[in-house]
Amino acid sequence: MEMVPSEENQFVPKEGVFWSCRQSIFDEMKRLSQIQNAAEEPRVLCIIQDTTSAKTVNERLTLNLPASTTLSKLYEDVAHKAGYVNDTFDLAWGNTLDMAPLDHNSEMSLSDSGFEPGGKRNFLQLTDKDGEQPQIVSDESGTADSSGVDDSSQERFIGPLLRDGTAGSSGDYSSPSYSYSSILNKSETGYVGLVNQAMTCYLNSLLQTLFMTPEFRNALYNWEFEESEEDPVTSIPYQLQRLFVLLQTSKKRAIETTDVTRSFGWDSSEAWQQHDIQELCRVMFDALEQKWKQTEQADLINQLYQGKLKDYVRCLECGYESWRIDTYLDIPLVIRPFGASQAYGSVEEALQAFIQPETLDGPNQYFCERCKKKCDARKGLRFLHFPYLLTLQLKRFDFDYTTMHRIKLNDRMTFPEELDMGPFIDVDDEKSPQTESCTDSGAENEGSCHSDQMSNDFSTDDCVDEGICLDSTSSTERVLKPKSLLTFELFSVMVHSGSAAGGHYYACIKSFSDGQWYSFNDQHVSKITQDDIKKTYGGSSGSRGYYSSAFASSTNAYMLIYRLKDASRNAKYLAVEDFPEHIKSLVQKEKESEEQEKRQREIERNTCKIKLFCMHPVKMMMESKLEVHKDKTLREATEMAYKLMELEGVVPLDCCRLVKYDEFHEYLERSYEGEEDTPMGLLLGGVKSSYMFDLLLETRQPEQVFQPYKPGEVMVKVHVVDLKNETIASPISVRAYLNQTITEFKQLIAQATGLSAETMRVVLERCYNDLRLLYVPNKTLKAEGFFRSNKVFVESSESTDLQVAFTDSLLWKLLDRHGNTIRLLVLLPEQSPGTLANRTLCQKVGGDSDVSFDGSKDNRKSVEAILEESTEKLKNLSLQQQQHQGSSTSDSQKSSDASDFEHIESPTQEADANSSLCVAADNRELENRIRTTAGSSGGASSDPDNHFACEERSDSEVNNDRSTSSVDSDILSSSHSSDTLCNADSGPIQLANGLDSHSITSSRRSKAHEGKKETWDTAEEDSGTDSEYDDNGKNKAEAQYLYFRAEPCSQDDSSWDAQKCLVVHVDKRITLAAFKQNLEPYVGVTSTQFKVFRVYANNQEFESVRLNETLSSFSDDNKITIRLGRALKKGEYRVKVYQLLVNEPEPCKFLVDTVFAKGMTVRQSKEELLPQLKEQCKLDLSIDRVRLRKKTWKNPGTVFLDYHVYEEDISISSNWEVFLEVLNEPEKMKSMSQLAVLTRRWSPATMKLGPFQEVILESSSVEELKDKLSEIGDIPLENVEFAKGRGTFPCDISVLEIHQDLDWNPKVSTLNVWPLYICDDGAVVFYRDSTEEPMELSEDERNELMKKESSRLLKTGHRVSYSPRKEKALKIYLDGGPAKEPGQD
Repeated sequence: MEMVPSEENQFVPKEGVFWSCRQSIFDEMKRLSQIQNAAEEPRVLCIIQDTTSAKTVNERLTLNLPASTTLSKLYEDVAHKAGYVNDTFDLAWGNTLDMAPLDHNSEMSLSDSGFEPGGKRNFLQLTDKDGEQPQIVSDESGTADSSGVDDSSQERFIGPLLRDGTAGSSGDYSSPSYSYSSILNKSETGYVGLVNQAMTCYLNSLLQTLFMTPEFRNALYNWEFEESEEDPVTSIPYQLQRLFVLLQTSKKRAIETTDVTRSFGWDSSEAWQQHDIQELCRVMFDALEQKWKQTEQADLINQLYQGKLKDYVRCLECGYESWRIDTYLDIPLVIRPFGASQAYGSVEEALQAFIQPETLDGPNQYFCERCKKKCDARKGLRFLHFPYLLTLQLKRFDFDYTTMHRIKLNDRMTFPEELDMGPFIDVDDEKSPQTESCTDSGAENEGSCHSDQMSNDFSTDDCVDEGICLDSTSSTERVLKPKSLLTFELFSVMVHSGSAAGGHYYACIKSFSDGQWYSFNDQHVSKITQDDIKKTYGGSSGSRGYYSSAFASSTNAYMLIYRLKDASRNAKYLAVEDFPEHIKSLVQKEKESEEQEKRQREIERNTCKIKLFCMHPVKMMMESKLEVHKDKTLREATEMAYKLMELEGVVPLDCCRLVKYDEFHEYLERSYEGEEDTPMGLLLGGVKSSYMFDLLLETRQPEQVFQPYKPGEVMVKVHVVDLKNETIASPISVRAYLNQTITEFKQLIAQATGLSAETMRVVLERCYNDLRLLYVPNKTLKAEGFFRSNKVFVESSESTDLQVAFTDSLLWKLLDRHGNTIRLLVLLPEQSPGTLANRTLCQKVGGDSDVSFDGSKDNRKSVEAILEESTEKLKNLSLQQQQHQGSSTSDSQKSSDASDFEHIESPTQEADANSSLCVAADNRELENRIRTTAGSSGGASSDPDNHFACEERSDSEVNNDRSTSSVDSDILSSSHSSDTLCNADSGPIQLANGLDSHSITSSRRSKAHEGKKETWDTAEEDSGTDSEYDDNGKNKAEAQYLYFRAEPCSQDDSSWDAQKCLVVHVDKRITLAAFKQNLEPYVGVTSTQFKVFRVYANNQEFESVRLNETLSSFSDDNKITIRLGRALKKGEYRVKVYQLLVNEPEPCKFLVDTVFAKGMTVRQSKEELLPQLKEQCKLDLSIDRVRLRKKTWKNPGTVFLDYHVYEEDISISSNWEVFLEVLNEPEKMKSMSQLAVLTRRWSPATMKLGPFQEVILESSSVEELKDKLSEIGDIPLENVEFAKGRGTFPCDISVLEIHQDLDWNPKVSTLNVWPLYICDDGAVVFYRDSTEEPMELSEDERNELMKKESSRLLKTGHRVSYSPRKEKALKIYLDGGPAKEPGQD
């Protein structure tokens, strides 16, 4: 066998060469097939969040992989992209909790592993493996930079990433999120980027293109700004000049564009508006031309960008041609002709189609002036002159008339690097013998092209004034170039990535200095190749965009700019040394500004910023921020803080010092004795963005000495309790150590307070609202739960209270009351003489007789008199209770009774046989847990239902719909905020007559008595009603008495009228029912006859109706308004009644608040409602001519029949709303099987809608409905057409749209099926006569009718017509900004 050498220099059989070659061919074919299949198969978009460290948690890695990629290959690609060693990290699903990581070695494909292809985003998390962070690849083994990715990996990566949460904002080719530090160093390319303000990527792309245009940049540099003539802030050319200077000379990576947009007259909201880049180009050029008038640059835009074309029509019979000359700044090229399925494949093909004439024949014939008749003609465009800088706009945005939505055309359209425009210009036909000029509209239509093949992109929109209207200016004639010299070279491609709904712009620009292409993507500038330019052609071969396929988006070229190749005109960029003098001055100015900014950043980097507090002797606690350089000493920082807190002239400087402070715990951590010369950076632990502690500027009196604070000490605020006088003193601060015993701690307190340590009781108030008696002598403070800052109550007396269990002691009761009492401001209602006559007052014990007011002014008592009487009565009750308890022989009875303070404070408790107590109008007796003989006194009483005949309804009118949720949702549960530091530092607190100051607002512990707990009425909750009575008819307020004391309100307490305001100190565990009971003597009526409204911010009032709920959600100085009106009993509901006026402009009118009860029939509720309507609304109605019906917002619903029972047939709830409808005839609705439909006739001949008429149907048959409509409309049955109204009642619609917008005459036989779904009363049905022809309207009549309809529909709050969100017009303001409407913010 013959042997031949192989590639490895080994001899192989000759036949083996053939097979080896054949195998190589097969392998290559297989590889090409795999590449082709990979391009065709679905791809999986993977977004990976690196959660392995705080620095990388905001980074996103994005891979776009074929669906056949295996999991092991996914790990390799992620490792390569992230720069980690493979197998040192895990990947897990990012949107699922507790999900096991993906298998490293699995050969399962992504599609089989649960990944969703087709552009859907698959979120993964890169996590630690086995608790260890991933290993980073060393520089020798590779980098994580995208430039190091191989071709296959590069193909999988999709380009510019969208910022998270920002629609249409800029992104980056790399994943790290943008930070300010990333713009401090210049790009390695030598070019400077532009910061995206929010959605200003379109502006950045255009600015970079203009900057990279030598002729524009140089001309801008040659313009000199005159500061005496214009404000530099509003000068657009000057701000562009500054920006270009910074782009050329700055050392930053990216610079801001806010100064430029400010010169446009834009505010910050404009940064969130994305606009079309071609529109911005036109508007900016218009603005520059206006600003450059009367300067050398006046015609710069026209010289560089303006071309000419001829719009002509040629008669095909006589050859006569009518034409006009137009100018243009860019050429819009159609991507896909209207109605065609195939797009143009190249720019040259689109240009050819642009100038391709069309034939006008048939009904479109042209009237020839020469032939004096209509003739066939040819209409088209001819280019007469191309500008030096040729701008081509690829019209990728279109409107889909099938879906009625804007779409983006992502078809492939190639464009050459050099474009020969010679074939598209008509030099010889500028003025032929057969042509006759009709008009020269170049000045009038400056910057616009007119063609039937394209839209007029420069015309002013009919509705929105875009840009700036230019005055007529003459254009300069230019010498036409020969066709052979019309070669243009591409230097800028402005790319759009996204959809018609939004996206991102960036620019690919070629530098004329080195011929290199660069990508200018906001703040990032990078080198790219010609292959990257080809990827912007669009279509299947182009790279996908970063949006999901749901928006059908992609990345492709949108605007192209070419420059004419002409050595005589092609300019170079001005070097810095060649700058004009005014530009050199500007460069120096900007350089100094940049250096100053750099120095300021350096200072900021070395400045400690920390919260500073000070207990100012005059201004009390003050807060500020101390900014001090890290090298400043403590002494210098103290002096700065001294001035900052304005202590000069108040406290000497040597009486101040800075100490470490914890504001949250009000804890002085340590002082800095002997460290006055230590740098602050060292004391504070370096310069940090935030500190875990604060500083306090402590002051002292000159004769005092500062106490040293050592680390490890705890702060204790000690309140001394005086049991005899029932007072709690202001706190004394004591510092202790956690390892101290209770005995040592008592001795420490004894030294500070002068109390006896032997008889001392110490009570710790811990978090979570409990009181803890410290009684174990050898137990340490740490073991007892002391922390940084603590609060204790101490009492040292030899009273018998020491022998009682702590939870039964007077000390516990005082502290418990102290912690739970809040201060409320209660506004009493206005009292009329008639109302006062029904008021019953408590009299002093031993009084001769009970007194009732007769309503005269002479007998009217003030709030102060009532309070005085109540106080005297309480004192007598207290004495009697003490006597009774002294004679009691059963300890168990004592423990089961209420505590002292529960009895002595309530002004509504009963006394003994000699006591007089006020009695409610309904003669209810209050249950008394004090065992004394009950006595009662009669007072003037009257029918409670007639008490409030003259009550004003202002509260309902004010709140109206807003008060529909009158259930006080805040009174639901106790809050649990920490109250470690919640005592008030404001002098002794008189507990015998109530707390003068209460700062604890959190909920507290409940009583510790055995067998005692707060009363909760489950029957109330089960029934879902709001009532003051339980199932046995007993008053809920009787269940438990808690502390309550009221006093007149002073002028300093409230902005309310002090004569009508009470300050109430009350235990917040009291129920609303008991609270109302205690308010009875001050309101003057029983608790069932007034309502309680809680006042929130902005003086909004909401009624509190949950009588079994406590006041635990209230806090100090909350405001309450009392309004007269009957409160609810068990099974009752408050109902708002609105009148339904179907033919009025406002069909929903509020009438009254009333009460319906469970088990009441609809007729009974009407019987009670009608007298109320007659009295309050002056409506005298017959019960057989009114109906009640369901109200759902403004929609009328089910008609309630007279025999319906609430809660059985009709569901009812708190703050229910119903419609009352006045009928013109007796009720026809007798059965639930009937259906009440509101119909309205539409008359096309008169363009009017008739009034509503109700139709009662016996069934849901369409035929029956048509019969009824035929009857009431006098229309033949076969001509009746109907349609269901849309939206909320009254389903208004414009008469110009009703004919085509509604679904007329649906093909159904019953009303309860799609598309009607008429299953309940109150549906609106429009009907018409199908033979009636619509009125023919002239344009003026239509416009007038449109205005009337718009006005009518706006008044009723209904839409005029459907319209998507209107895009904000792009404008540049030459006068500094838009004029705001009066009163506009």
